[in-house]
Amino acid sequence: MKILQPPEWAAPRGYANGVMTEMQAGSRLIFVGGQIGWNGQCEFESDDFGLQVAQTLRNVVAVLAAGGARPEHITRMTWYVKDKAEYVGSYRAIGEHYREIIGRHFPAMTAVEVADLVEARAKVEIEVTAVVPPAA
Repeated sequence: MKILQPPEWAAPRGYANGVMTEMQAGSRLIFVGGQIGWNGQCEFESDDFGLQVAQTLRNVVAVLAAGGARPEHITRMTWYVKDKAEYVGSYRAIGEHYREIIGRHFPAMTAVEVADLVEARAKVEIEVTAVVPPAA
């Protein structure tokens, strides 16, 4: 098992941003821990839901890249949102940011409204599982 940490990011406390494990036949599994809409230095740049989604997706991609993976390797995404109405009201912005950052790759997804997230300013948290083939 290898811990994945983008080199320019501040070190997390008490958790890993991602973990990679080798499988038989050379494939790799990557588990990206819940990412939120702050930058690599743990600072929020916006309280706008759509912009937080964009930053969260960029964070997911950065952790994947630390393991040699790309967005098309994502097999599962789980979204935790604090406000379902704000999430639904931001569909257009979410779609635009998603296509820009992830592309037209649509893995199995779940979205769940939660009472709160650990970071008070976070509006969304996304965790991901990716399967990376041996050739990647």
